[in-house]
Amino acid sequence: MTESTEYGFDDVSVVMGSYNEAEAIGPVLSDIEDATNGEAEVVVVDSSSDGTADVAREHGATVIEQPPRGYGEAVREALESATRPVRITTDCDGTYPMERIPEFLEYVNEGYDVVSGDRLYHGAETMPTLNRYGNHGFAALASGLMGERVHDVTTGMRAYRADLIEEIEWTENTGLSAELLLRPVMRDYDVREEPIEYDERLGETTLDPFSGGVAIAKSIVKVCLEERERRN
Repeated sequence: MTESTEYGFDDVSVVMGSYNEAEAIGPVLSDIEDATNGEAEVVVVDSSSDGTADVAREHGATVIEQPPRGYGEAVREALESATRPVRITTDCDGTYPMERIPEFLEYVNEGYDVVSGDRLYHGAETMPTLNRYGNHGFAALASGLMGERVHDVTTGMRAYRADLIEEIEWTENTGLSAELLLRPVMRDYDVREEPIEYDERLGETTLDPFSGGVAIAKSIVKVCLEERERRN
């Protein structure tokens, strides 16, 4: 485990991609501010046409606007544009418990390289049924390919040490959330999966569960096979 470090909220960047989330992003940013005493850097990469960027700026976030390129492109840009030594990802739809940020930071201070929020541990009853079963399937697929048990590979809430983000080359788009867990696990970084609650989203989803699910499954297979080859 990495030597423990005493990071504070002013060492934290909370990052997210957004696409037409004007209805939801304001409460999420308020929750981040409350959880971090207003000290965290917030980076939003936005591709919206509904004023999401304006709402984010009103809450003090750094907004990077880019054409719509997909989930992974936005989150990767946000992670790499952040400036602080601890990077925390979340979604801007109100599903994740921002009040857990201090606890995630404490685990990083204890020496973990990645702290990953496990939505499925408590049942994720607010998650659409198709998505819930799909996420269990993704975890089973990844676990079988890696030979190591993981529980929620597509969660959007994680904390990372910045050096890990900068050391690994990230290649996926729709499947980036899975890649952000699988490559660190397979490279023997210290990863902790931490159970979290998962709320019903605010606003409407823009992700098609069928095409998105196929893309995520393909990413899981690709990343796991690449990492197995890297080990040999």
